[in-house]
Amino acid sequence: MKIEILGTGCAKCKALFEVTKEAVAQSGKFAQIEKVEDIQKIMGYGVMSTPALVVDGVVKLSGRVPSADEVKRVLLEEKK
Repeated sequence: MKIEILGTGCAKCKALFEVTKEAVAQSGKFAQIEKVEDIQKIMGYGVMSTPALVVDGVVKLSGRVPSADEVKRVLLEEKK
């Protein structure tokens, strides 16, 4: 599973990265987590509001920092 955190380095983007790391650890899943700060790549996903959570190339959340539980639910949905 490849997870990307889209954002230009703002506090919310950093918070989403930390929440995502926590959610992955709690879920017991293996995932590659990458921060994407390049504005052209972010725009390529069609994201207008950061931070955004992308799982395996699909934007799952944008414009807010979800809870670790919400991120875990998104991750578990991916494996169904």
